Amino acid sequence: MAFTALTTRNEPPPIARGGWLDALRFIVAALIILHHFQGAGPIALAEGLHPAFEHSGFLLTNFFIIDSGYVLMRVYGRSVGAGRMSHFDFFLKRALRVWPAHLIMGLSLIVLVGAATLAGQPPRNPEWFQWDQLPAQLALVQSFGVHGGLGWNAPSWSISGLIGCYLLFPFILRGVTKLGPWTALIGMIALYLAINQLCWTFLGYPVWQMPMHYGFIRILPLFVLGMTLAWFAQKVWINPRVAGWVGVAAAAGFFALQAFDKHALLSLVCISLIILAAGAVPVRRPSKLVERAALVSFSMFITNEVVRIWWFGFGNIAIDRLNLSESVQWAIWGAGVLAAFAFAWAYHHLIDAPMQDRIKAWLKSRALRRGRIARITQPVVSLEG
Repeated sequence: MAFTALTTRNEPPPIARGGWLDALRFIVAALIILHHFQGAGPIALAEGLHPAFEHSGFLLTNFFIIDSGYVLMRVYGRSVGAGRMSHFDFFLKRALRVWPAHLIMGLSLIVLVGAATLAGQPPRNPEWFQWDQLPAQLALVQSFGVHGGLGWNAPSWSISGLIGCYLLFPFILRGVTKLGPWTALIGMIALYLAINQLCWTFLGYPVWQMPMHYGFIRILPLFVLGMTLAWFAQKVWINPRVAGWVGVAAAAGFFALQAFDKHALLSLVCISLIILAAGAVPVRRPSKLVERAALVSFSMFITNEVVRIWWFGFGNIAIDRLNLSESVQWAIWGAGVLAAFAFAWAYHHLIDAPMQDRIKAWLKSRALRRGRIARITQPVVSLEG
Protein backbone atom coordinates (compact mmCIF):
# COMPACT_ATOMS: atom_id res chain seq x y z
CA MET A 1 0.00 0.00 0.00
CA ALA A 2 1.45 3.34 -1.00
CA PHE A 3 2.12 5.76 1.82
CA THR A 4 0.06 8.91 1.32
CA ALA A 5 0.67 11.99 3.43
CA LEU A 6 -1.95 14.26 1.81
CA THR A 7 -5.16 13.28 0.07
CA THR A 8 -8.67 14.54 -0.57
CA ARG A 9 -10.10 11.01 -0.56
CA ASN A 10 -10.22 10.55 3.22
CA GLU A 11 -12.33 12.53 5.68
CA PRO A 12 -10.23 14.83 7.90
CA PRO A 13 -10.77 14.30 11.65
CA PRO A 14 -13.45 16.49 13.24
CA ILE A 15 -12.40 19.24 15.60
CA ALA A 16 -12.73 18.04 19.21
CA ARG A 17 -12.02 19.19 22.76
CA GLY A 18 -9.24 17.84 24.94
CA GLY A 19 -6.62 17.45 22.20
CA TRP A 20 -3.64 19.32 20.82
CA LEU A 21 -5.61 22.38 19.71
CA ASP A 22 -6.81 22.86 23.29
CA ALA A 23 -3.28 22.26 24.59
CA LEU A 24 -1.95 24.95 22.25
CA ARG A 25 -4.47 27.49 23.54
CA PHE A 26 -3.29 26.97 27.11
CA ILE A 27 0.42 26.92 26.21
CA VAL A 28 0.18 30.16 24.23
CA ALA A 29 -1.84 31.87 27.01
CA ALA A 30 0.78 30.77 29.57
CA LEU A 31 3.63 32.11 27.43
CA ILE A 32 1.78 35.41 26.97
CA ILE A 33 1.58 35.73 30.78
CA LEU A 34 5.33 35.10 31.02
CA HIS A 35 5.95 37.69 28.30
CA HIS A 36 3.86 40.35 30.05
CA PHE A 37 5.54 39.64 33.41
CA GLN A 38 9.11 39.31 32.10
CA GLY A 39 9.98 42.97 32.66
CA ALA A 40 8.60 43.21 36.21
CA GLY A 41 11.41 41.38 38.04
CA PRO A 42 14.62 42.89 39.43
CA ILE A 43 16.12 42.35 35.96
CA ALA A 44 14.03 41.96 32.83
CA LEU A 45 14.22 38.42 31.50
CA ALA A 46 14.90 39.87 28.04
CA GLU A 47 18.06 41.47 29.44
CA GLY A 48 19.14 38.79 31.89
CA LEU A 49 18.38 35.70 29.83
CA HIS A 50 17.47 36.33 26.19
CA PRO A 51 15.82 39.01 24.02
CA ALA A 52 13.29 36.39 22.89
CA PHE A 53 11.35 37.02 26.11
CA GLU A 54 10.60 40.48 24.75
CA HIS A 55 10.20 40.04 21.01
CA SER A 56 8.26 36.78 21.27
CA GLY A 57 5.22 38.75 22.46
CA PHE A 58 4.05 39.77 19.00
CA LEU A 59 4.63 36.23 17.72
CA LEU A 60 2.50 34.77 20.50
CA THR A 61 -0.22 37.29 19.62
CA ASN A 62 0.05 36.16 15.99
CA PHE A 63 -0.37 32.58 17.19
CA PHE A 64 -3.47 33.54 19.18
CA ILE A 65 -5.06 35.34 16.21
CA ILE A 66 -4.34 32.63 13.62
CA ASP A 67 -5.62 29.98 16.00
CA SER A 68 -8.80 32.02 16.56
CA GLY A 69 -9.49 32.15 12.82
CA TYR A 70 -8.76 28.44 12.47
CA VAL A 71 -11.00 27.30 15.33
CA LEU A 72 -13.92 29.61 14.47
CA MET A 73 -13.83 28.48 10.85
CA ARG A 74 -13.94 24.83 11.82
CA VAL A 75 -16.60 25.28 14.52
CA TYR A 76 -18.94 27.77 12.82
CA GLY A 77 -17.96 27.68 9.14
CA ARG A 78 -20.55 25.14 8.01
CA SER A 79 -23.47 26.55 10.03
CA VAL A 80 -22.80 30.16 9.00
CA GLY A 81 -22.12 29.18 5.39
CA ALA A 82 -25.31 27.12 5.18
CA GLY A 83 -27.41 29.88 6.75
CA ARG A 84 -28.27 27.86 9.88
CA MET A 85 -26.65 30.69 11.89
CA SER A 86 -27.25 34.25 10.71
CA HIS A 87 -24.47 36.80 10.38
CA PHE A 88 -25.90 38.83 13.24
CA ASP A 89 -26.29 35.79 15.51
CA PHE A 90 -22.68 34.81 14.90
CA PHE A 91 -21.42 38.31 15.68
CA LEU A 92 -23.65 38.63 18.75
CA LYS A 93 -22.46 35.29 20.11
CA ARG A 94 -18.80 36.13 19.63
CA ALA A 95 -19.09 39.71 20.93
CA LEU A 96 -20.88 38.53 24.07
CA ARG A 97 -18.11 35.99 24.59
CA VAL A 98 -15.37 38.60 24.89
CA TRP A 99 -16.85 42.00 25.71
CA PRO A 100 -18.39 41.35 29.18
CA ALA A 101 -15.14 39.90 30.56
CA HIS A 102 -13.15 42.76 29.05
CA LEU A 103 -15.52 45.33 30.55
CA ILE A 104 -15.27 43.76 34.01
CA MET A 105 -11.47 43.92 33.87
CA GLY A 106 -11.52 47.51 32.63
CA LEU A 107 -13.85 48.65 35.41
CA SER A 108 -11.74 46.74 37.95
CA LEU A 109 -8.69 48.70 36.87
CA ILE A 110 -10.59 51.98 37.21
CA VAL A 111 -11.55 51.06 40.79
CA LEU A 112 -8.00 49.93 41.59
CA VAL A 113 -6.30 53.05 40.23
CA GLY A 114 -8.90 55.36 41.72
CA ALA A 115 -8.68 53.76 45.17
CA ALA A 116 -4.87 53.77 45.15
CA THR A 117 -4.81 57.44 44.14
CA LEU A 118 -7.24 58.39 46.91
CA ALA A 119 -5.07 56.45 49.37
CA GLY A 120 -2.04 58.51 48.38
CA GLN A 121 -0.42 55.87 46.19
CA PRO A 122 -1.02 56.99 42.59
CA PRO A 123 0.46 54.90 39.75
CA ARG A 124 4.24 55.19 39.29
CA ASN A 125 3.72 55.57 35.57
CA PRO A 126 0.65 57.81 35.24
CA GLU A 127 1.12 58.03 31.46
CA TRP A 128 -0.26 54.49 31.26
CA PHE A 129 -3.47 55.45 33.06
CA GLN A 130 -4.72 58.49 31.16
CA TRP A 131 -8.48 58.84 31.44
CA ASP A 132 -8.90 59.94 27.83
CA GLN A 133 -7.68 56.52 26.71
CA LEU A 134 -10.49 54.65 28.44
CA PRO A 135 -13.60 55.25 26.27
CA ALA A 136 -12.14 53.62 23.15
CA GLN A 137 -10.67 50.78 25.16
CA LEU A 138 -13.84 49.96 27.08
CA ALA A 139 -15.82 50.05 23.82
CA LEU A 140 -13.21 47.83 22.11
CA VAL A 141 -12.69 50.18 19.18
CA GLN A 142 -9.07 51.11 19.94
CA SER A 143 -7.56 49.09 17.08
CA PHE A 144 -9.49 50.96 14.37
CA GLY A 145 -7.52 54.21 14.41
CA VAL A 146 -9.63 55.70 17.22
CA HIS A 147 -7.86 57.73 19.91
CA GLY A 148 -7.34 55.64 23.02
CA GLY A 149 -6.24 52.18 24.05
CA LEU A 150 -2.75 52.93 25.40
CA GLY A 151 -2.13 51.72 28.92
CA TRP A 152 -4.80 50.29 31.21
CA ASN A 153 -5.56 46.74 29.97
CA ALA A 154 -3.57 47.41 26.81
CA PRO A 155 -3.42 43.80 25.46
CA SER A 156 -7.15 44.05 24.80
CA TRP A 157 -6.27 45.78 21.50
CA SER A 158 -6.18 42.30 19.94
CA ILE A 159 -9.71 41.57 21.19
CA SER A 160 -10.74 44.88 19.59
CA GLY A 161 -9.29 43.77 16.26
CA LEU A 162 -11.03 40.41 16.51
CA ILE A 163 -14.38 42.19 16.89
CA GLY A 164 -13.84 43.52 13.38
CA CYS A 165 -12.95 40.03 12.18
CA TYR A 166 -16.21 38.68 13.66
CA LEU A 167 -18.12 41.26 11.62
CA LEU A 168 -16.37 40.21 8.43
CA PHE A 169 -16.33 36.46 9.12
CA PRO A 170 -19.35 35.54 6.93
CA PHE A 171 -17.98 37.49 3.96
CA ILE A 172 -14.47 36.05 4.31
CA LEU A 173 -16.05 32.60 4.64
CA ARG A 174 -17.91 33.07 1.38
CA GLY A 175 -14.75 34.10 -0.45
CA VAL A 176 -12.50 31.35 0.94
CA THR A 177 -14.95 28.50 0.37
CA LYS A 178 -15.38 29.41 -3.30
CA LEU A 179 -11.77 28.30 -3.84
CA GLY A 180 -10.19 24.89 -3.75
CA PRO A 181 -8.06 24.18 -0.66
CA TRP A 182 -4.69 24.45 -2.41
CA THR A 183 -5.73 27.55 -4.38
CA ALA A 184 -7.00 29.20 -1.19
CA LEU A 185 -3.81 28.40 0.75
CA ILE A 186 -1.40 29.53 -1.96
CA GLY A 187 -3.51 32.61 -2.67
CA MET A 188 -3.58 33.55 1.01
CA ILE A 189 0.21 33.28 1.28
CA ALA A 190 0.60 35.55 -1.75
CA LEU A 191 -2.00 37.99 -0.37
CA TYR A 192 -0.29 38.17 3.01
CA LEU A 193 3.08 38.92 1.41
CA ALA A 194 1.46 41.59 -0.77
CA ILE A 195 -0.26 43.23 2.23
CA ASN A 196 3.01 43.17 4.13
CA GLN A 197 4.79 44.92 1.28
CA LEU A 198 2.04 47.54 1.00
CA CYS A 199 2.29 48.27 4.75
CA TRP A 200 6.05 48.66 4.47
CA THR A 201 5.70 50.96 1.45
CA PHE A 202 2.91 53.27 2.65
CA LEU A 203 2.99 53.04 6.46
CA GLY A 204 6.62 52.20 7.23
CA TYR A 205 5.79 49.06 9.23
CA PRO A 206 5.59 45.36 8.44
CA VAL A 207 2.00 44.21 8.79
CA TRP A 208 2.81 42.12 11.87
CA GLN A 209 4.13 45.16 13.77
CA MET A 210 1.44 47.74 13.12
CA PRO A 211 0.88 50.13 16.07
CA MET A 212 -1.94 49.11 18.42
CA HIS A 213 -4.29 51.84 17.21
CA TYR A 214 -4.09 50.29 13.74
CA GLY A 215 -4.17 46.77 15.10
CA PHE A 216 -7.07 45.70 12.90
CA ILE A 217 -4.82 46.03 9.84
CA ARG A 218 -2.42 43.62 11.51
CA ILE A 219 -5.04 41.18 12.80
CA LEU A 220 -7.29 40.76 9.76
CA PRO A 221 -4.71 39.05 7.44
CA LEU A 222 -3.69 36.70 10.27
CA PHE A 223 -7.30 35.83 11.05
CA VAL A 224 -7.99 35.14 7.36
CA LEU A 225 -4.85 32.98 7.26
CA GLY A 226 -6.27 30.94 10.15
CA MET A 227 -9.59 30.54 8.32
CA THR A 228 -7.76 29.46 5.18
CA LEU A 229 -5.74 26.87 7.11
CA ALA A 230 -9.04 25.53 8.51
CA TRP A 231 -10.57 25.32 5.03
CA PHE A 232 -7.49 23.41 3.88
CA ALA A 233 -7.77 21.10 6.91
CA GLN A 234 -11.44 20.40 6.16
CA LYS A 235 -10.74 19.45 2.56
CA VAL A 236 -7.34 17.74 2.69
CA TRP A 237 -6.64 14.69 4.86
CA ILE A 238 -3.18 14.83 6.39
CA ASN A 239 -1.66 11.58 7.62
CA PRO A 240 -1.74 11.88 11.44
CA ARG A 241 1.75 10.44 11.83
CA VAL A 242 3.15 12.92 9.33
CA ALA A 243 1.20 15.71 11.03
CA GLY A 244 2.68 14.78 14.40
CA TRP A 245 6.25 14.89 13.14
CA VAL A 246 5.62 18.12 11.21
CA GLY A 247 4.12 19.70 14.34
CA VAL A 248 7.10 18.70 16.49
CA ALA A 249 9.59 19.91 13.87
CA ALA A 250 7.72 23.22 13.42
CA ALA A 251 7.62 23.80 17.19
CA ALA A 252 11.34 23.06 17.48
CA GLY A 253 12.03 25.35 14.54
CA PHE A 254 9.92 28.12 16.05
CA PHE A 255 11.80 28.10 19.36
CA ALA A 256 15.17 27.69 17.62
CA LEU A 257 14.50 30.76 15.47
CA GLN A 258 13.85 32.87 18.58
CA ALA A 259 17.33 32.09 19.85
CA PHE A 260 18.76 34.21 17.03
CA ASP A 261 16.21 36.89 16.13
CA LYS A 262 12.54 37.48 15.40
CA HIS A 263 12.50 35.95 11.91
CA ALA A 264 8.85 36.97 11.73
CA LEU A 265 7.91 35.40 8.38
CA LEU A 266 9.66 32.11 9.09
CA SER A 267 8.10 32.07 12.54
CA LEU A 268 4.71 32.63 10.90
CA VAL A 269 5.30 29.56 8.72
CA CYS A 270 6.14 27.52 11.83
CA ILE A 271 3.03 28.77 13.64
CA SER A 272 0.83 27.85 10.68
CA LEU A 273 2.33 24.36 10.47
CA ILE A 274 1.89 23.81 14.22
CA ILE A 275 -1.81 24.73 14.08
CA LEU A 276 -2.41 22.72 10.90
CA ALA A 277 -0.67 19.69 12.41
CA ALA A 278 -2.54 19.97 15.73
CA GLY A 279 -5.88 19.97 13.91
CA ALA A 280 -4.90 16.97 11.78
CA VAL A 281 -4.15 14.66 14.71
CA PRO A 282 -7.36 12.85 15.78
CA VAL A 283 -8.39 13.26 19.42
CA ARG A 284 -8.75 9.59 20.33
CA ARG A 285 -8.42 10.04 24.10
CA PRO A 286 -9.69 13.49 25.05
CA SER A 287 -8.06 14.87 28.18
CA LYS A 288 -10.42 16.56 30.63
CA LEU A 289 -7.44 18.35 32.16
CA VAL A 290 -6.38 19.78 28.80
CA GLU A 291 -9.97 20.75 28.02
CA ARG A 292 -10.32 22.61 31.33
CA ALA A 293 -6.96 24.31 30.84
CA ALA A 294 -8.07 25.51 27.40
CA LEU A 295 -11.33 26.85 28.82
CA VAL A 296 -9.36 28.94 31.31
CA SER A 297 -7.04 30.30 28.60
CA PHE A 298 -9.30 33.23 27.67
CA SER A 299 -9.47 34.31 31.31
CA MET A 300 -5.67 34.02 31.46
CA PHE A 301 -5.38 36.35 28.51
CA ILE A 302 -7.92 38.97 29.61
CA THR A 303 -6.92 39.13 33.31
CA ASN A 304 -3.14 38.81 33.42
CA GLU A 305 -2.38 42.49 32.78
CA VAL A 306 -4.74 43.54 35.57
CA VAL A 307 -3.08 41.07 37.95
CA ARG A 308 0.36 42.34 36.92
CA ILE A 309 -0.60 45.96 37.61
CA TRP A 310 -2.22 45.09 40.94
CA TRP A 311 0.49 42.69 42.14
CA PHE A 312 3.52 44.79 41.33
CA GLY A 313 1.80 48.02 42.29
CA PHE A 314 1.70 46.79 45.86
CA GLY A 315 4.88 44.73 45.52
CA ASN A 316 6.98 47.71 44.45
CA ILE A 317 5.72 49.70 47.42
CA ALA A 318 6.81 46.89 49.76
CA ILE A 319 10.18 46.58 48.03
CA ASP A 320 10.89 50.31 48.41
CA ARG A 321 9.69 50.65 51.99
CA LEU A 322 11.30 47.48 53.32
CA ASN A 323 14.42 47.60 51.15
CA LEU A 324 13.93 43.97 50.16
CA SER A 325 16.84 41.97 48.76
CA GLU A 326 17.04 40.84 45.14
CA SER A 327 16.26 37.23 46.08
CA VAL A 328 13.08 38.35 47.84
CA GLN A 329 12.18 40.47 44.82
CA TRP A 330 12.50 37.40 42.61
CA ALA A 331 10.27 35.50 45.03
CA ILE A 332 7.68 38.27 44.70
CA TRP A 333 7.99 38.07 40.93
CA GLY A 334 7.51 34.29 40.89
CA ALA A 335 4.54 34.56 43.22
CA GLY A 336 3.07 37.18 40.88
CA VAL A 337 3.26 34.81 37.92
CA LEU A 338 1.54 32.11 39.98
CA ALA A 339 -1.05 34.68 41.08
CA ALA A 340 -1.88 35.38 37.42
CA PHE A 341 -2.66 31.70 36.84
CA ALA A 342 -4.60 31.37 40.10
CA PHE A 343 -6.64 34.52 39.49
CA ALA A 344 -7.49 33.42 35.94
CA TRP A 345 -8.65 30.02 37.23
CA ALA A 346 -10.81 31.64 39.93
CA TYR A 347 -12.16 34.28 37.54
CA HIS A 348 -13.14 31.63 35.00
CA HIS A 349 -14.94 29.38 37.47
CA LEU A 350 -16.54 32.04 39.66
CA ILE A 351 -17.37 34.79 37.16
CA ASP A 352 -16.76 34.09 33.49
CA ALA A 353 -18.20 30.56 33.18
CA PRO A 354 -21.41 31.33 35.15
CA MET A 355 -21.83 34.57 33.20
CA GLN A 356 -21.37 32.75 29.89
CA ASP A 357 -23.84 30.06 30.95
CA ARG A 358 -26.47 32.75 31.43
CA ILE A 359 -25.60 34.40 28.13
CA LYS A 360 -25.85 31.04 26.32
CA ALA A 361 -29.23 30.37 27.94
CA TRP A 362 -30.45 33.80 26.80
CA LEU A 363 -29.15 33.24 23.27
CA LYS A 364 -30.84 29.84 23.16
CA SER A 365 -34.19 31.22 24.35
CA ARG A 366 -33.85 34.07 21.86
CA ALA A 367 -33.26 31.57 19.04
CA LEU A 368 -36.25 29.49 20.16
CA ARG A 369 -38.52 32.55 20.25
CA ARG A 370 -37.38 33.60 16.80
CA GLY A 371 -37.96 30.06 15.55
CA ARG A 372 -41.53 30.04 16.88
CA ILE A 373 -42.24 33.44 15.34
CA ALA A 374 -40.81 32.30 12.01
CA ARG A 375 -43.03 29.18 12.04
CA ILE A 376 -46.14 31.21 12.93
CA THR A 377 -45.57 33.88 10.28
CA GLN A 378 -44.44 31.53 7.50
CA PRO A 379 -47.07 31.33 4.69
CA VAL A 380 -48.97 28.01 4.77
CA VAL A 381 -48.61 27.52 1.02
CA SER A 382 -44.82 27.64 1.25
CA LEU A 383 -43.37 24.29 2.30
CA GLU A 384 -39.87 24.93 0.99
CA GLY A 385 -36.87 26.76 2.43
